[in-house]
Amino acid sequence: MSFDYKRMIKFEHNVGEKEKKYRLYAGAALVTISIFTAEITLLVVGIVLVATGFSGFCPVYAGLNKSTCESVEDSASND
Repeated sequence: MSFDYKRMIKFEHNVGEKEKKYRLYAGAALVTISIFTAEITLLVVGIVLVATGFSGFCPVYAGLNKSTCESVEDSASND
């Protein structure tokens, strides 16, 4: 498995709706906890999770050529 740096520049959506929700909740929780504990690491991780949840793009997923979005073909076959 190789890491593709060029795919990171394209900014294609690669985070599904369900995972967006999880990232937003976890990121908000980490930011809140970091406020009370004064942990910079938790704050940074929380902000990254919130940002990837809002944007729907994860640079690590792009580099690994992974996507959790439902494709059009998958949703058409479920009907």
